[in-house]
Amino acid sequence: MTNKNQTREFYTAKELADKLQLNIMTIYRYIDAGKLKAYKIGKEFRIDKKEFIKFLKQAKVN
Repeated sequence: MTNKNQTREFYTAKELADKLQLNIMTIYRYIDAGKLKAYKIGKEFRIDKKEFIKFLKQAKVN
């Protein structure tokens, strides 16, 4: 049984850029290209932690 009130974790584009040691513009390009799904709230993007993990799995090289 899942709890509908579970809090979801989100990252800002800046947080992901820092975490991946990338320029923030690279994160914006991934969002614009549809490679990374994000929510735009005001002028800021928010990326769901689950979407970020999914993005990393797709980018993984064996």
